[in-house]
Amino acid sequence: MSHSARRTLPALSLGSLGMAALLLMAGLLLVAPKAVGADEARVVYHADFADPRRFSSMLTSIHNMVMHYDDNFIDYDVRIVFVAHGIRFVTDDALAGTPFEEDDRLREDRDSLRGRLLSLNSLHNVRLELCEVTRAAIQLGEDEVYDAVDFVPSGVVRIAELQNNEGFAYIKVE
Repeated sequence: MSHSARRTLPALSLGSLGMAALLLMAGLLLVAPKAVGADEARVVYHADFADPRRFSSMLTSIHNMVMHYDDNFIDYDVRIVFVAHGIRFVTDDALAGTPFEEDDRLREDRDSLRGRLLSLNSLHNVRLELCEVTRAAIQLGEDEVYDAVDFVPSGVVRIAELQNNEGFAYIKVE
């Protein structure tokens, strides 16, 4: 083997190794996002009930869900859509004279429920959406609703849109 052939062979070997390393790294970059996190989890909770204990159970369910997602580095979009009696949980107004009027149990639990709800919103970005049909029907001012709440024209239409158009899973705590 000539002196110049010996120089060429190591150069080709290093070049081949370098190319293989680049291809391996490129392959890992393509695979890494799938390995690190799954597709975004999308969940909509339907709150149309009056029972504070049921609402508390729903908040616990949501908390457990988002903690699982956070612990496992899974992106998520979790929302609560408030319709009808659910309006009771997004305002401090007693809603006197309406079908959604505050009862003793809600009055007793309101501070705790508000704190847990707003904590889910601020710490875990759980989105809160209130049906405008419900709010307008009882003439509750927008300023009487918690600042973290967004208004949607119709709660049931919103839930259907999230399920049909955006792939959200539907959950209603019983």
